[in-house]
Amino acid sequence: MDQCTHEVRAEYWKGIIKACGQRPAGQSAKNWMDENGICEQSYYHWQRKFRQKAYEEMRKNSDAVPAVAEKAEFSFVEIPYCSSAKKNGQMISGSTVAVIGTSTLKIEITNDISDSLLSLIIREASHA
Repeated sequence: MDQCTHEVRAEYWKGIIKACGQRPAGQSAKNWMDENGICEQSYYHWQRKFRQKAYEEMRKNSDAVPAVAEKAEFSFVEIPYCSSAKKNGQMISGSTVAVIGTSTLKIEITNDISDSLLSLIIREASHA
């Protein structure tokens, strides 16, 4: 198989694997594949190829980036609190328009947040 054909097939299977990953909650991958006419053996063949490639790239780059910093420093940033509010179902100043969350963190973003504060939150949350 030439390189062009391989790349086209790889893109096709990336789309299928992504779509299967976004299947409805509670639906098994096998059920989804059956409903969409996807050969289970081919699906797992391509999934394994993509995982192996990602693993090889991760291993290749692991020397350049340490897994854990030698000295972890923590910094705390004070973020002003704004309460949420709605009037007649419409968001008003101070109401929550987005939530950034992890298993240990929840940040509610209001519609009147300043660009500098949003940048600070994103920068700090990415290191949390």
